[in-house]
Amino acid sequence: MDEDVRKAAARNNAEWCDVVCGSHGVAGWFDADAWSAPRRSPTWYPDAVTLRPGVDADALLARIDAGPGASVKDSFSDLDLSGYGFKVLFDAQWIHRPPTDPPAGRLLSRVTTARGLAAWAAAHGGGDLFRPAVLADPRVRVLARYDDRGEVAGGAVVSGDGVLGVSNLFAGTGGPDEIWRGVLATLPGLPLVGYESGPDLTSALKAGFTAVAPLRVWLHSPPQPR
Repeated sequence: MDEDVRKAAARNNAEWCDVVCGSHGVAGWFDADAWSAPRRSPTWYPDAVTLRPGVDADALLARIDAGPGASVKDSFSDLDLSGYGFKVLFDAQWIHRPPTDPPAGRLLSRVTTARGLAAWAAAHGGGDLFRPAVLADPRVRVLARYDDRGEVAGGAVVSGDGVLGVSNLFAGTGGPDEIWRGVLATLPGLPLVGYESGPDLTSALKAGFTAVAPLRVWLHSPPQPR
């Protein structure tokens, strides 16, 4: 069961990466092994996401611009890219919440306009990373919490069909717990996946998610001066 959830989470995340890259004019492609982008993906987004365990590292890196700045999401935490100039950027956990009753929470609002997305992106900190083309994809919901002044005070992206992936969750003074409850209240009774680490993982677990399995992100760093 956990392996099925892990594969579903990896596929969902790869599809979201493909949406973001496509909005920047970077066309990715899928096969049974991985999603990959042949030229450099936008900031914070990987150049490849593995979709099954046991992917051949040489074949995977041949699909991307594997020079300095390249990153790979090792969805099954079973690659060793250290011999190719990569270092571990971070480790995290895939998470899953089955379609059970959500805790009480205030609904989040869906962002539907380019102007609204710009305000959301500014509050998130991603700026130009999030482009209006993502709003045209029916699989994507950009959700926002607004304060009493009508300003964005937190939010998240929920994407996919069937299993939905939660990503880019952020919060202002209210803290992430409130935003997690808002996501669950807005999308009740639906299976949710994602990945988190550190304090963000703690908040997700408090919201009823379960840590399923590890993942790892590798980054090809430029040589350091001596």
